[in-house]
Amino acid sequence: MKGTTSEAETKTRSNAENTTVVLLGTGMPRPDPAASGPATAIVVGKRVFLVDAGPGVMRQLAAAHLPIDGVTALFVTHLHSDHTLGYPDLIFTSWVMGRKGPLHAYGPHGFKQMTDHLVAAYAEDIKVRTEGLEHQTPDGFRVDANEIGPGIIYESDGVRVQAIAVAHGTWEEAFAYRIDTPDRSVVVSGDTRPHDDLVRFASGVDVLVHEVYASSKLKPEPRPGGEDWPRYMREYHTSDVELGILSARIQPKLLALNHIIRMGASDEELLAGVRSGGFTGRVIVGHDLDRC
Repeated sequence: MKGTTSEAETKTRSNAENTTVVLLGTGMPRPDPAASGPATAIVVGKRVFLVDAGPGVMRQLAAAHLPIDGVTALFVTHLHSDHTLGYPDLIFTSWVMGRKGPLHAYGPHGFKQMTDHLVAAYAEDIKVRTEGLEHQTPDGFRVDANEIGPGIIYESDGVRVQAIAVAHGTWEEAFAYRIDTPDRSVVVSGDTRPHDDLVRFASGVDVLVHEVYASSKLKPEPRPGGEDWPRYMREYHTSDVELGILSARIQPKLLALNHIIRMGASDEELLAGVRSGGFTGRVIVGHDLDRC
């Protein structure tokens, strides 16, 4: 009958909106050709929600066959350089590749100032690209930069994004994000030491993308100030064993290790650390471009 949606049509529409998590970058500040800077894409149909923009993010989007002319929205966990060095790349390369509207972006206090400074730094580039033979869209580089606090920060067409404050050393503001879509729930921890509020925030989530360091490799480093390295790691990050303890409480359907500080540890050693913490569920040690 005209106007009736068949079961097959409903299924096709539902499948088109399936949610996939793409680990674009699983690295940390130390340059590693096999692990780009922190960046996680939550893909809902044709929409791409990006958490963090570490070095190489645009090339990783291209490698993952995701849009290079702009993501639906960007969410920055905190302003550490390894999470934001790809931000100017995201702003300007997506514009050069065809973005005409503003990039919708969300982050902690200081994010607007960072954005304004980046746009100012590229003033000559903007001038040449718009006034010269490239004929780029005037103002296509614009960013709708929003500074946020804990709570619901984005909601549109069945996708809700919530932020929660986490503890990342001396940073005054660092966030984890929970993205709820029509078919899945995803939490990206950002950088954080173990945090009880995150347990409540992520309880029972479908996918928990969480940072980690290898506890078995932690020791002072042979460099100036290197004696403080173990203290730094414990105050700013979460060990594999601690993550196992947290995950046993959260009980995600899938735990994906991200922002991996290996210090020479293998995948097997990281997994053994998580298991020793008591988590018996499904775990993947993240590698760039993994999909889950």
